[in-house]
Order: sequence, then structure tokens, then C-alpha cells
Amino acid sequence: MAPIDVTQSLANLKLERDAIALYEALARIEKDPRRAEAFRTIAANERRHADIWAAKLRDLGATVPESEGPRLRVRTIVFLARLFGTHAVRDLVQALEGDEEDLYMSQASPEVAGIAADEREHAEIWQRLSRAASRPTAGRAPRTDTRTPEEIVAGERWHRAGRSGTLRAVIFGVSDGLVSNMALVMGVAGASHGEGSFVLLAGIAGLLAGAFSMAAGEYISMQSQRELFERQIALERAELEAMPEEEEAELAGVFRAKGFTEEEAAAIAKRMFSDPEHALDTLVREELGLDPDERGSPWGAAGGSFAAFGVGAVIPVLPYVFLAGSASFITSIALSIAALFAVGAGVSLLTGRGLLYSGGRQVIIGAVAATVTYIVGRVIGVAV
Repeated sequence: MAPIDVTQSLANLKLERDAIALYEALARIEKDPRRAEAFRTIAANERRHADIWAAKLRDLGATVPESEGPRLRVRTIVFLARLFGTHAVRDLVQALEGDEEDLYMSQASPEVAGIAADEREHAEIWQRLSRAASRPTAGRAPRTDTRTPEEIVAGERWHRAGRSGTLRAVIFGVSDGLVSNMALVMGVAGASHGEGSFVLLAGIAGLLAGAFSMAAGEYISMQSQRELFERQIALERAELEAMPEEEEAELAGVFRAKGFTEEEAAAIAKRMFSDPEHALDTLVREELGLDPDERGSPWGAAGGSFAAFGVGAVIPVLPYVFLAGSASFITSIALSIAALFAVGAGVSLLTGRGLLYSGGRQVIIGAVAATVTYIVGRVIGVAV
């Protein structure tokens, strides 16, 4: 493990100051008072961590620097939260928390263990935020959650936005459209010796074909999954109506496997089976591992895939709409490279890798694909 020196303490301090800025901003953005309180609680923990590293720097004889403001990754997350709400940035914040935990796990210091445990807890809060937000902090009396079960379930529905991986799907959809259509445009440009009308026609055809293909694939995939879920739920409903005693015994067995005694499991199962719909919902979740409320929207998935692919695919084509000759070719390359880097930077928000690394990697992948298709196009064009 790396020793804690001045350089490492400065890096840790910067990390915690970024986290403070992030959670204070999320608390200001969030309209739900319970979630806003949870964000303020985490910000207070991060402020305590920052004080630890500031004290460590003073102990090492170093000067504690003034805060320079959060890094680009944090500012981007806050910007997205302002646009789409704090629900939408859940995956990004969890990735950030994971980076902090990994960093601390590689360090050797008595201060690190407690901080790393806090970071793990922060990540878990995004899975159980409503309950965590009602926990007491130092000097505060516990609060009693007076919500009904239905209100608690409704309050937890925000988790589903993060599970869908919407941001991840959008980024990779744009990447797919950009790389594939850039390669197509470069290939046709090579084969046609830069004839703009041919390139434009091929680019628009590639955009539409790729976008419709992606949309159709997503629709079929989501609809098939939805139909499968509905079929399984219908079979479970039929079993529940035909042999309720056996199904109740099966549910009791599930609870025994979770650690309940035989008497407790039987009592819980019996109570649940007093409401057939509640019993069916529980059986579907526990036996089949399905969430009846998360079957997804085929049309929503199709529309999202179409739009994401189209946004990426239109970029290499645009210059051929407004420019002619070599200017359109050069502008298309430059615009595509800039877009590739931007997509890579977006990926870095999910992976935690450096912005330059992720952006450069995406540029290299796209450049290789475009170069290969351009060379192939030139060979075919010459042969024809």
C-alpha cells in the first residue's frame, strides 16, 4: 500500500473537496426534503474527511491550499443534475464513490479505514436513500418514519431511473452511430474520390438504416422481454389460483432460505396470501426474480435508440450538406474527431478513467475504423 505523504494527502483533500461541492449542489437541486437531507448528511461526512486530510498536511509541515473549485467531472455531474434531476446522475455519483473507495483501499494510514467505510456507506445510500435519510446524525434525535407502506414503495420508485442505465445507453448509442457512419462516409469518400453527392447520399442512407435498425432491434428485444415477463406472471397467477396451498408453502420455503424460522416463514407467507394480488406480486419477485413494475417500454427504448444513433450518425454527414470539395471532407474528419473525443469524455463520466485517456481512446478507435474503410474504398474505387 502507498504511504500517506504530502502529495497523497493533497490528492485526498482535493477528492473530498470535490465530494463536498457535489453533494452540497445536489442538496440544493433536490426538491424532495428527505433526499436533500441525505445529501447534506453526506456532504457533512465529506467535510469531516477533508478536515482530516487538512490536519494531516499540517502535521506533515505542509500548507493547506485554498479550494480551487471542483474538477470538470464533478461540474459535469452537477450540470446534468440541474438539467435532468438528481435521479438521472445516480450511476455517475456511484462511480465517483467507487473511485474514492478504490483510492483509499490502496493507501496505508490509520485514517483511511474509517473514511473508506464512509465511502462505501455513501454508495449504499443511493440504494436505500429514503431509509438512510431518516437516520440520525450526531447530536440529533432519531426520527420516526410515519409513512404508510404504499408511500414508502412510491418513494423508492426513483431508484428505477438509475437501474435502466439510460445515460449509458445514450452515450453508447451516440458512439455507435458516430463510428459506424463516419467509417461509411470515409469509405464512400475514398471510393468516389470525394464526390460530395455520393458521400451525402451514402451518409443519409447509413444514418437512416442504422437508426431504424437500432430502433427495431431495441423494440423487438424489449417487447419480447415484456411478453416473456407477462407470460411468466400469467403462469404464476394460474398456479396461485389452482393450488394456493402449494404456492403458500413455496413462499414460506423462500423465507426460510432467507433466515426466518419455520414458524416465522409460515406466518409471513400466510399473511401475504390474505391478499391474492399482494401474494402474486411477492411470488413473482421472490420466485421468478422479476419486478412487475419494471417491464420497460418498447416504444421508449426504440425511440431512444433511434435518436441516440441519429445524433451520432449525422455528425460526419453535416459538412457535406453545407460544403463542397475537399473542404467538406476535411471538415467532416475534424468534426468527427471532435465528436469522438466528446463521446469518450462522456464515457469517462461512467468509468472514472481520465478524460484525456477515454477521449483519446475513442478517437483512435474511430480513426482506425475510418482509415480502414477509406483504404478499402479507394481500392474498390480504383478497381471499378
